[in-house]
Amino acid sequence: MNPTEKALWFVESHLPDAISLDDVAASSGVSRFHVTRAFGAATGRSVMGYMRARRLSEAARKLAGGASDILAVALDAGYGSHEAFTRAFRDQFGTTPELVRAGGSTQNLDLVEPILMDSSLLTALEPPRFETSRPFLIAGLGERYSCETSAGIPMLWQRFGPYIGNIPGEVPGVAYGVCTNADDAGNFDYVAGVEVSEFSDLPNDFYRVRVPAQKYAVFAHREHISTIRRTVNTIWNRWLPASGHEIADAPDFERYGPEFDPRSGNGGLEVWVPIKG
Repeated sequence: MNPTEKALWFVESHLPDAISLDDVAASSGVSRFHVTRAFGAATGRSVMGYMRARRLSEAARKLAGGASDILAVALDAGYGSHEAFTRAFRDQFGTTPELVRAGGSTQNLDLVEPILMDSSLLTALEPPRFETSRPFLIAGLGERYSCETSAGIPMLWQRFGPYIGNIPGEVPGVAYGVCTNADDAGNFDYVAGVEVSEFSDLPNDFYRVRVPAQKYAVFAHREHISTIRRTVNTIWNRWLPASGHEIADAPDFERYGPEFDPRSGNGGLEVWVPIKG
């Protein structure tokens, strides 16, 4: 089983329990950061967000079935008060526990069912090469994303496109998609950018990322850009656990060379994953 499969099994078998991300990571045999990235790559959700949504979905079923005590349902779902449960329930489903119990149905609720792993999200990887990068500077447009909102990244590249070739200090020919500042909830900053010689004279709304000297495993992705999730998922859920390498605390990034055609999405790219030396 890969880290995501282990995490899914652990969450589903401990759904009523007060488990933490540390517990999920320990059950998966990898770090908190690794299980967060692996789970997001495989499912499009954060670990703890998935667990919360599953608990609320099961709570909704109990309420629709006529549960007499909403507080008891709230406590079973991991909430310490009726108010906290109602707030989370409304955020998840757009309605209240009382209305679901009164209606006796979950028909209009977007329930989250247990995830079954899809083997089509794995691919055959070419063996990576290993490089120690020099320190360099990246500047560009960035946004804070979650696993659930990362589908908006192509729009960020569309916004950034007109800047390419017109950025002060730009090193031409290569673009970078940099992931940094990730947290345990699966949120991260993604920067669509280029290498620059310095950070002075950049537009005020530009993100600035310093990439340190770091050892990387570098993977080629030769297919259309739309299939990049398969490569990333395979790296985090198959290659890394089997490799014996540990992830390092440094930005990971996509490198788009001159052969990449942003209009067609063809030409290939590289995925650089920081590992401990």
